[in-house]
Amino acid sequence: MEYTVKELATIAGITGRTLRYYDQIGILKPAYTNSSGYRIYEAAEVDRLQQILFYRELDVDLDTIDKIMNSPGFSELAALKAHHDKLLAKRKQLEILIRNVEKTLALKEGRIVMSDQEKFEGFKQKLIDENEQKYGKEIREKYGDDQVDRSYQKITEMSTEQYEEAERLGQQVLEVLNRAFLTKDPSSPLAQEAADLHRQWLTNYWDKYTKEAHAGVAQMYVDDERFKAYYDKENPGTAEFLRDAIMIYTGKSKA
Repeated sequence: MEYTVKELATIAGITGRTLRYYDQIGILKPAYTNSSGYRIYEAAEVDRLQQILFYRELDVDLDTIDKIMNSPGFSELAALKAHHDKLLAKRKQLEILIRNVEKTLALKEGRIVMSDQEKFEGFKQKLIDENEQKYGKEIREKYGDDQVDRSYQKITEMSTEQYEEAERLGQQVLEVLNRAFLTKDPSSPLAQEAADLHRQWLTNYWDKYTKEAHAGVAQMYVDDERFKAYYDKENPGTAEFLRDAIMIYTGKSKA
């Protein structure tokens, strides 16, 4: 089958303007332009558009999609399997949130009693799913399935107060860390305060704390570009500074 912009846009549920924009930025070129000046799309372009829309549904930006699909190792079959897994996870999260809203409606109407823990069930599951999607492979290889699963279980069992405390500590870590970074001294009292706050924050999620694991996480913040970008977003070099402060805090490196 061959399609014009209008025809393909109609069956794909998007606008012709979107297809023309995709052509303009090079992410989806038509197979050819006919003698009347119409863009014509064939089977390969239809399949590519499907992949693009799958990624967009998962909130991947167009620049990243272009890089993924044009990489030498790109496999359409592998991409479809990955899409399937992510959409199932997304459906699971939506189902949890729907149940949560239904319970809350029943609570407001006086039909049921709802615990504080239940009120945050969907949001905590979202945190778990996002963490698994972003870092699951690495942390499972490093710490093992049992430890990771116990950590997730601890999150699901958090009370409202515990959940809010974990969020507060996470923010406090960043605030103290950014001030400590200005000292340029990972052994300074402020830097060591940041390391201690980081330990307190971790214990909200870890089944068991060890200095070795804490030091390992600190090194991962430097080795993994995703973590590094998160900590370096305000001051480049912060991830390494935190790593050094934690190494001193745990006794894995001398001040």
